[in-house]
Amino acid sequence: MLKMGSKSSLNLNSFILLSVIMLLINIKLMQCSVTYDRKSLLINGQRKIIISGSIHYPRSTPEMWEDLIMKAKEGGLDCIDTYVFWNVHEPSPGNYNFEGRNDLVKFLKIVEKAGLYAHLRLGPYVCAEWNFGGFPVWLKYVPGISFRTDNEPFKMAMQGFTEKIVSLLKSHNLYQSQGGPIILSQIENEYGNLRKRFGQEGYNYMSWAANMAVSTQTGVPWTMCKDIDTPDPVINTCNGFYCHQFTPNRPYKPKLWTEAWTGWFTEFGKSSSQRPVQDLAFAIARFIQTGGSLVNYYMYHGGTNFGRTSGGPFITTSYDYDAPIDEYGLIRQQKYGHLKELHKAIKLCEPALVSADPIVTELGPSQQAHVFYPEKGNCAAFLSNYDPESGVKILFNNKHYNLPPWSISILPDCNNVAFNTAKVGEQTARMEMLRSNANIYPWESYNEDVSAINNHLSALGLLEQINVTRDTTDYLWYKTSIHVNPSESLFHGGKLPTLIVESTGDAVHAFINGNFIGSAFGARKARRFTFIRKVHLRPGTNKIALLSVAVGLPNVGSHYENWNTGILGPVVLEGLDKGKLDLSRKRWIYQVGLKGESMNLASPNSVSMVDWMDSKIAVQKKQRLVWHKAYFDAPEGNEPLGVDMNSMGKGQVWINGASIGRYWTTIAQGKCNACSYAGRFQPPKCQVGCGKPSQRWYHVPRSWLKPKRNLIVVFEEMGGDPTKISIGKRTMSSVCAQVSEYHPSIQSWHLKTVKTYGGTQEFRTTSKLHLHCAPNQYISSIAFASFGTPLGTCGRYTQGKCHAPTSYSILRKRCIGKQRCAVAITNNNFGKDPCPNVLKRLSVEAVCTFATSTMANQTSIHN
Repeated sequence: MLKMGSKSSLNLNSFILLSVIMLLINIKLMQCSVTYDRKSLLINGQRKIIISGSIHYPRSTPEMWEDLIMKAKEGGLDCIDTYVFWNVHEPSPGNYNFEGRNDLVKFLKIVEKAGLYAHLRLGPYVCAEWNFGGFPVWLKYVPGISFRTDNEPFKMAMQGFTEKIVSLLKSHNLYQSQGGPIILSQIENEYGNLRKRFGQEGYNYMSWAANMAVSTQTGVPWTMCKDIDTPDPVINTCNGFYCHQFTPNRPYKPKLWTEAWTGWFTEFGKSSSQRPVQDLAFAIARFIQTGGSLVNYYMYHGGTNFGRTSGGPFITTSYDYDAPIDEYGLIRQQKYGHLKELHKAIKLCEPALVSADPIVTELGPSQQAHVFYPEKGNCAAFLSNYDPESGVKILFNNKHYNLPPWSISILPDCNNVAFNTAKVGEQTARMEMLRSNANIYPWESYNEDVSAINNHLSALGLLEQINVTRDTTDYLWYKTSIHVNPSESLFHGGKLPTLIVESTGDAVHAFINGNFIGSAFGARKARRFTFIRKVHLRPGTNKIALLSVAVGLPNVGSHYENWNTGILGPVVLEGLDKGKLDLSRKRWIYQVGLKGESMNLASPNSVSMVDWMDSKIAVQKKQRLVWHKAYFDAPEGNEPLGVDMNSMGKGQVWINGASIGRYWTTIAQGKCNACSYAGRFQPPKCQVGCGKPSQRWYHVPRSWLKPKRNLIVVFEEMGGDPTKISIGKRTMSSVCAQVSEYHPSIQSWHLKTVKTYGGTQEFRTTSKLHLHCAPNQYISSIAFASFGTPLGTCGRYTQGKCHAPTSYSILRKRCIGKQRCAVAITNNNFGKDPCPNVLKRLSVEAVCTFATSTMANQTSIHN
């Protein structure tokens, strides 16, 4: 009896314990919910303003992920946004890869560990300046397929991949409905223009995609960006430089901005664009004041297009994007710090923003106040000046406020200014590459054999390149031969014949009888180009070899799966006695890739019998199509690394068998003029790097290196000197700061009168200039200091007409030998007023040096 009673008691206790566990699980699941209303997302029933940033996991290394995500969190982000890249996860049908840089689950678990949310932009079309827009090339060859329209083969493949990803993430409990970090998912990407072009088929496909996504039952809302006809319950969202005028297509949906562009991508041969942080902050604040509740920076960390992942074509290997965290994973100041302060100010306003609609008051022809009056708590106000040229002085809530041009002041309590978008208090950090102490052993070279024919096929006529290579390589040889009669007049003092090649590829290198005769290149927006050269022929048989080169597949456009690449002709010889000779229909021999690729020369495990020679011989002969290799020891320290390819032309580079990507030191074209933050931004407005290589430095992840004898292999298409290649460390070389003094009756911009209301004077405290070097660095010298009216920008400061002679001595006394310092902006600090009744400012550039290193003996190379 006792045993039975004990057993019954045990069963009862077990039942109670199980019931409690189930109850707790159900309570947790009830709490883990994401819904939305017209104001915002509701996470576990609470409205939230979400600040998000894009970090794409394949564009960095797993060793970098945690640091990037923690820097994003420290910068004030709530959420990490990433695309999912179909072509890296399913390189061939049914064969999946989720390892290394493709480990999506690991990336999301790091986001979860950091306490951040995630927005998973599944696509699976992503654009993103990524090869083929993220689609695997095998998809192009599915019978009867037509991309991104009401096409059954495409929809079947897209649904299969989408469900594969959703199932994988559900198995790891990564959706918020399961207690995980994912609060949003996106299906498709920027489809609006294509939907209009495709008509009813486009609308049918968009509706199918939305319904298919919702049917996966993730428990979190789905989004579609840049398509106003997005069907319920999917939320339509905005992408662009500005989104304040955007409104959702239903009154019960929140206003979300999935891509706030922090800069712009760079093309080989073009200058880079840098978006002023004042304008970016202005755009974000303007979006929030008009009811926006989610902002995602595209990009927050851009990263690197390793391997052959960049698309477009002609997109650089660097995908830096002028983001708050640069390509190497370092903080970019002033952008990072200024946005961090913006995020703090917005969060102070959050209770009012999510519970009240703004009351808008016109304060002038280009000035407004957006005021949020919640039922409980303080009101919040955004005071805006949209004039790109003139600052204004306004009265609001019985206080004076000065608004610089093109700026918004945020008042979390409708009284005190917490932040102004144009007033940047954060210092500027000047980053540069310092040549490291890495020992590079002697270079050796191997000439690609132009006459070699490996794994070839032959056909009558010209074949499309991707049809032949399936994008397993950038290179396809087109080879043929012609017979020239010895009686031709060209051998008897006549004019040289002309070879004309029409190509839809990206580059062509041409050879006659093994001799290089020239190259020609296309452009990202021009899908055809022409190679024209006078050629020397010999009597009898002449061999023509054309190397067609891809620089990334297209990533955007209507039915780009049907676009052709390669040498499609015509290919003709003009100037022969018989007139024009069309070679297009001759028999051509095709070789996929390079001989060096087939021998796996980039791999440290290669056992091919190659007769390497001293690279000085190849350099002296200015040889094209050459493989170079050397070994180097890893540089000391832990700074991010880059390889300087400035002495080379065009090609690809590998470290220990891993592809860094394509390099091309073509000179950047553009108009690099002075750029004002004020006024609408577009990429041509603020260009940098004109007259320099469009990309000189190429990111080398430290995790790819071992302490000794790291193999670097370069394939050079156009010549160059590998002996001048070096490994550099990316580090902070100097910091700059510029802060104006405050004077109640003087402003640093022209003021014009506007219609206002109210009456008393705003109170401000004394300004301070702050400087701080990176960890393990100290301020070793003051390169520039001027309290007065200095001119110029960081790295180019000059003294103005007004200058306090004590400027340098004061800054040296306060800052030399310290990791950080602060100086008050007052006349008393500098002895006496150098120019009474003039608004002064303090501009400083301080040099940062490592506390323990041999940096002083290293050569500095500025970007």
